[in-house]
Amino acid sequence: MTPDDRPLVDLERFTAWAAPRLPGRGAIEVDRLREGHSNLTFVVRRDGREWILRRPPRGPLLPTAHDVLREFRVLDLLARTGSPARVPAVTTACEDDGVIGAPFYLMERAGGEVIRERLPAWLADDERDPPRRRALAFDLVDALAELHSTDPAPLIEAGIGKPSGYLARQVRRWRGQREGIQAGAAERGATARDLPDYDVVRDWLEANLPDDTQRPTVVHGDYKLDNVLSVPGDPPRVNAILDWEMATVGDPLADLGYLLSFWVEAGDEPWRETLSGVVYRAAGMPTRDEVVERYGSRTGRSMRDVRFYVTLAVWKLAILLEASYNRHLAGTTDDPFFALLDVGVPALLDYARRVCGA
Repeated sequence: MTPDDRPLVDLERFTAWAAPRLPGRGAIEVDRLREGHSNLTFVVRRDGREWILRRPPRGPLLPTAHDVLREFRVLDLLARTGSPARVPAVTTACEDDGVIGAPFYLMERAGGEVIRERLPAWLADDERDPPRRRALAFDLVDALAELHSTDPAPLIEAGIGKPSGYLARQVRRWRGQREGIQAGAAERGATARDLPDYDVVRDWLEANLPDDTQRPTVVHGDYKLDNVLSVPGDPPRVNAILDWEMATVGDPLADLGYLLSFWVEAGDEPWRETLSGVVYRAAGMPTRDEVVERYGSRTGRSMRDVRFYVTLAVWKLAILLEASYNRHLAGTTDDPFFALLDVGVPALLDYARRVCGA
């Protein structure tokens, strides 16, 4: 059996590891949750209780991407230091690749629903629910503002992020990720495809870095509607923020730009909704301008350079998805979404070029 033929979670080995660590005495069950396109997520059950297991996918992977142990450390620090961020409770982590073939961690399963391609039943009525959709969208912005009020000192002290130079490091790092994709293709005897808009946007970002004046805070790095758990109510709200593998300390407007890069509204090209995979355009949802206004009113931060942050977000996303597309070409992922990236990544880079006006 080759490494790629082994189960993603070997139940026998995992049970031997988890049995003395999880409460209860019953059998342990593990099922994969087909949600997201990054780290792999499983639900673990025992005696009526549930946990979430997170592990990285099989390679090839970008350096520093899919770092579940970093994700565990961030969540643990935020919980222990009293952050107002809406974080799920982590329980334990395992660095030993010998247990399931990769590092992993467990957290309590939080209540709520991930909203992606379709609205849940409690938001699906186009006559009754548009105001509730709008309220949930604004709570998504408010939850981000809460996160950005977090004191970043505990993360800095733990070596997770630095208080200055974030934007320059981001451009430099993601330029290096693109170069890593090209080098990886060469090692396999292939050639990375030409993406001319990547170079144009890279040069514009390097020439237009905003002044490093935003107060640094904890940055999520992957903040969007389908990376939170939403719960019904009057109004509905965001219960927990998920997928913290990219979290660091830096410029909070990078998170806002990333959220806006996925936000689809009337008049946008149809491919954007397909690639976003989230129902941002449903009746009642606010526009991108309204999202910016809400965030600015909640934080008091300047919205002057939003165009830069959206451009950076789209450019980074295109590079990340190009790495996923290369995993698809190499046959190391079974996620059908990645086949769309043949045209999706060039379209994203074209959009980034149009946003910045380069």
